[in-house]
Amino acid sequence: MLHIGVDLGGTNIAVGAVDENNRIVGRGRLKTDPTLPAEALAEDMAKAVKLAVEDAGAALIDAADIGVAAPGSVDPATGIVSYANNLPFRNTPLAALLTGLLGGLPCRLENDANAAAYGESLAGAGPGAESFVMITLGTGVGGGVVLNGQIYGGFNHAGAELGHMIMVKDGEACTCGNRGCFEAYASATALARQTRAAMEQHPESQLWRLSDGGRRVNGRTAFDGMRAGDETAKAVVEAYLDYLACGLTSLVNIFQPNCIAIGGGICNEGETLLAPLRERVRAADYNKLLPQRTRLCAAALGNDAGIIGAAGLYRLP
Repeated sequence: MLHIGVDLGGTNIAVGAVDENNRIVGRGRLKTDPTLPAEALAEDMAKAVKLAVEDAGAALIDAADIGVAAPGSVDPATGIVSYANNLPFRNTPLAALLTGLLGGLPCRLENDANAAAYGESLAGAGPGAESFVMITLGTGVGGGVVLNGQIYGGFNHAGAELGHMIMVKDGEACTCGNRGCFEAYASATALARQTRAAMEQHPESQLWRLSDGGRRVNGRTAFDGMRAGDETAKAVVEAYLDYLACGLTSLVNIFQPNCIAIGGGICNEGETLLAPLRERVRAADYNKLLPQRTRLCAAALGNDAGIIGAAGLYRLP
């Protein structure tokens, strides 16, 4: 029996037909058109579902259910997306719309970050981990929490905004309107900003050459400079690792999860990123004397995490 996972993004509708072993056996993809009304966007989602089922060599009747990883404020209990910043959802009963378009196929919804964390816990970095945390370092810092095998969303389904815990009172401005958020110090955007600030203070730095005269500063630039032996780059990376480790240590102390997985482009640095983070977090972990410690690793599923997590929602009560 197939389980359908839909990862609804601002750019693409990515769908996977997933088997009982969390393997994607068929795929469908359509461009997301944010100018469409909600009902028309749901129709495009249904079309992408049918493409995935066909790609799996099956028919819709072979699917048991559908799960959707949706951006914005999602209520899994009602199947309603109350708000999504870049999509036309305003108190939209998306689950009911899709069920109607797909022959009565039962549908469940979850926030996209939560679904990605759940997918990693099922089939990526965390199989066997009852308690699991994932953060994604990108434009912002996204995240999701799985506790005792269940997605944690708080009483109002708005919890696990890990990027918006305050690390520095009255610190750097964050896009959420607050100051000093984890996201403002540990996202790829923050690292690029920190790199550029250091470059401006050190015109002799090799970072200028590595970034095409400052025209291409991104989350990789400081790490590239560090590998080239640039002292300014080394200082940027060390400070960034301190910020990131500070947030991760708080997550360890709050949740004591079996595993924290880190996703996003910065994780392409591999052990260059992870090894010093482990050292910092282990030194600061409140429960450092316990024999069992939280494992810190890279996320494993990439862009498939949301699909697999959405397809696995049927496992939840």
